[in-house]
Amino acid sequence: MPNTNQNTRPVLVTGGTGKTGRRVAERLRDLGHPVRVGSRSGTPPFSWEDPTTWEPALEGVGDLYLSYQPDLALPGAPETVGRFARAAADLGVRRTVLLSGRGEEGALAAERAVAEAGAEWTVVRCSFFAQNFNESFLLPQVLAGELALPVGGVTEPFVDADDIADVAVAALTGKGHAGAIHELTGPRALSFAEAAQEVSAATGRSVRYTELTHEEFAAALAEEGLPPELGDLFAVVLDGRNARTADGVQESLGRPPKDFSVFAREAAAMGVWSP
Repeated sequence: MPNTNQNTRPVLVTGGTGKTGRRVAERLRDLGHPVRVGSRSGTPPFSWEDPTTWEPALEGVGDLYLSYQPDLALPGAPETVGRFARAAADLGVRRTVLLSGRGEEGALAAERAVAEAGAEWTVVRCSFFAQNFNESFLLPQVLAGELALPVGGVTEPFVDADDIADVAVAALTGKGHAGAIHELTGPRALSFAEAAQEVSAATGRSVRYTELTHEEFAAALAEEGLPPELGDLFAVVLDGRNARTADGVQESLGRPPKDFSVFAREAAAMGVWSP
């Protein structure tokens, strides 16, 4: 029988070294919750590609933050996430908080799979991460002074990973989140050209936006060793469907989300964009 003492059972944070998982783990530890990091370097090690690592990582876990890499929209992701969520429920995990994306059919399928797995669930459905500019694939472009993307003038209400982590931790540790879908965005939508201007203002360096074709972008992804499907994902979710803002941060936390300009100033102050 699984241990039912939720206060002593760890929270498994998959992607626990990534943009949101790292922040979720830090906040949980600060609140006194034991944390198990789900990563290849974790103890025990965890890998989405190796199902034999799943049960050891889930053994004795009370709650789960489920962040799938590289993206829920990629082929096979919903099936993998569903199998993992069912395994978690079978091993006694009480609550699963799923990190999801807006406007993605694969993400919606993964949400349904988690909801049907048997554990209490919450979905944290997010817009494009602000931290993609300083902690992920857009960082080299910012450092080079040129955002080269196939998105035209489409706008996106970039969401800050700190807001995502705060909402996820509230869902993992508080009441009133069971069966909820929290849709998280920033407070306003910006084009990528406007985002480049915000970064320029924060850093004092020139960062411009350059339009690519989807073929050129796919070639650039291949050069960086990233899945070509990410190019297809850009074409889908950055077609204007996600331009509207949502109130998930305000509704979950009782405060407004962080604006992209604040994110840019904070990131610049950390020196990550310094030449």
